[in-house]
Amino acid sequence: MKSIASALLLCLFAAAGLGQNKADTPPKPAQSIAELRQQLEKILHDTHTPGMSVAIVHRDGPEWVAGLGVADVAANRATTDETLFRIGSTSKAFASLSILKLAKEGKLSLQDTVHKLAPEIWFENRWEATDPVRVVDLLEHTTGWDDMHLREYAKDAPGMSLRDGLNYDHHSRISRWRPGTRMAYCNSGPPVAAYIVEKITGQRFEDYVAQNFFAPIGMKTATYFERPAQEMTTLYFPDGKKPYPYWNILLRPAGAINASAKDMAAYVGFYLNRGAVGGAEVIPAASIDRMETPTRVWAAQQGMKSGYGLSNYTSIEDGFVYHGHNGGVNGGLTDMSYMPEYGVGYFYSINSGNGAAFGKLGEAIRAYITRGLAKPAVPAAAALPRRTEEYTGWYQPDSPRNQISAFLERLAGITLVRFKDGKMLMSGLGQIDRVYIPVEGGQFRSVPKKGPAEPVATVALVAPRTGGRFVQVGGGMYTLKHMHTWMAICEVALVLWFLLAVVSIVLYAPFWIFGGLIKKRRRPAERAMQLGPLLAVLSLLAFVGLFMVSGNDAIARLGNLTVWSAGICLATVAYALATLGSIFALWQARKQEIRWGVWWFSMVVTGGLLVAVVYLAWWGVIGLRTWS
Repeated sequence: MKSIASALLLCLFAAAGLGQNKADTPPKPAQSIAELRQQLEKILHDTHTPGMSVAIVHRDGPEWVAGLGVADVAANRATTDETLFRIGSTSKAFASLSILKLAKEGKLSLQDTVHKLAPEIWFENRWEATDPVRVVDLLEHTTGWDDMHLREYAKDAPGMSLRDGLNYDHHSRISRWRPGTRMAYCNSGPPVAAYIVEKITGQRFEDYVAQNFFAPIGMKTATYFERPAQEMTTLYFPDGKKPYPYWNILLRPAGAINASAKDMAAYVGFYLNRGAVGGAEVIPAASIDRMETPTRVWAAQQGMKSGYGLSNYTSIEDGFVYHGHNGGVNGGLTDMSYMPEYGVGYFYSINSGNGAAFGKLGEAIRAYITRGLAKPAVPAAAALPRRTEEYTGWYQPDSPRNQISAFLERLAGITLVRFKDGKMLMSGLGQIDRVYIPVEGGQFRSVPKKGPAEPVATVALVAPRTGGRFVQVGGGMYTLKHMHTWMAICEVALVLWFLLAVVSIVLYAPFWIFGGLIKKRRRPAERAMQLGPLLAVLSLLAFVGLFMVSGNDAIARLGNLTVWSAGICLATVAYALATLGSIFALWQARKQEIRWGVWWFSMVVTGGLLVAVVYLAWWGVIGLRTWS
């Protein structure tokens, strides 16, 4: 369960051409649990991560269940295998499991419409008559809804009922495209499904899960609610020192579970044994199969097996295919993954928001569990599908998770698709000519520049009945829409114009500012033209800077009316006003003596700034109120 602000920050970095550092060389696989423990403890120490919870599980039982490091820095309290960690969005699977159980009992169907089962829950879908929002869309994230807004994330809601939580702010639940076509991760979908469970069973969702899943699986201490401090880990900022307060999540089914390594070891075993525990069926194996199978996005309808199923998705790491789900809350990161074909899986969670540490720990764990395993076979290359030339061209992202950051994602995600020597090549910001090999039915598998080839198809060319040409990547989890070449060229050119204008304004500013200190070089009319663009750029930098300094506390700072959120709103307005002021100054300067070069420079840079004003206003960024 990650915040909308985090997504926007990632887009800001992407638009600036900044990315994560290249991954370090994968660790040499540990050959024993003792050696793996040493590797993990070293990573915790080197990255200043206080502690972690970990379990490595085989079909016949756990191999290792442990807590490492400290659960509370101030008290120097050690982490144990019974310490409760926040597992974030890994919690979502229990909404899917509950729906599948009720479906098996004949009390509902995944194809039932949400309006039929819960008409009192507000959402808006202008395609409802032909493409209604169905229960399956809530769980496969194909409703088309925006993700929860920052106001919803920021709400601390101890004890609030699920119905009240869904009524708190429903404005994000508006379908932006036909449901059941594209995926956009949405934290309000599974809670609506959980409400349907409450309505049908007459039980509070958390009680239903505890009775029907926690208890029979053996998750003896798992809970959706805060427990006494000595039972839980404290969650920390990435520095491993500053603690977060406990987050009473507004929509608990989306990511509120606290669970220990023992709990999660039992949970991983439940999947490896296909829904059975100790030989007793908790849920049919067919239901686990269904969780692992995407059905709704166009790529899945064309037969793609990888992607996001019912709160369970495929991921590819070092040539191996995993199923499971990760999770993130303020100060806590989790991964639960397993490989049913090999009968092995793992869970780990850290009590810090340190993403780099989280990645390194995962690499070490996966290296250990896959040592000696043969990688799955890579599908043979096939001929390019017919009419691929129709898919040659430029594409733009068409399924943003967060509408607030769509204005950046659209520009940063522009992609060129072409075909050469029987392969598909995709180029975008930060990567040129990524290679995809055709396998079957308009599907392709990736060939990374480093590491083994992907053993399953993850990209599909799609042409839906409603028209248009699309490429769905990541197992259909991201959708790109074909755009006219002239539009792509115009967008790239306008972005470059804007960026050059900003750089030119910043570089030129010291010359006219300090030049004005010399009496004979003072030109009041020119300074009026130059001041507006500089104020506009400073306002824009303030906008970006406020997002960045909000950083790890973005939910609290931006989801409420604070100096940071108000500052962002004012900075965008100031940018627009300063740009319009520059235009007025240019108009006024016509009547005065202005050097020709200065006039044209001001015209060009002001034009670049104005392009951005129009674009940002179109996307609702001017006057952005992140708290509303």
